[in-house]
Amino acid sequence: MDTATLGALGTILVGVAVAGASLVGHRSQSRSARDGQVLGGYSTLVDNLQEERDKLLAQLADSGAQLAAAYADLARERADASALHARIAALTAERDTLRARLDELEGRPA
Repeated sequence: MDTATLGALGTILVGVAVAGASLVGHRSQSRSARDGQVLGGYSTLVDNLQEERDKLLAQLADSGAQLAAAYADLARERADASALHARIAALTAERDTLRARLDELEGRPA
């Protein structure tokens, strides 16, 4: 083989090697870009989930405060109702006592 043929063959082999290296480099570059996109998407998803969690925790705290206020109102209403029942019982007892006293005095209630 002469030098020109060996030079041409060497150039072809070098060209194939460069093309192979370029292909491998491009694949690893694509993989890196894809991995970066996945990590960026994951980070965004985590941020969104944390924001949603914080909103739900705030709503839960607000609902808890409203529930506590409702229970306090209910307790006051029950206390008021209990006081009214006690007052009704006292007035009924007083009425019965007054009627009995009228009967003792032989008066007739109107």
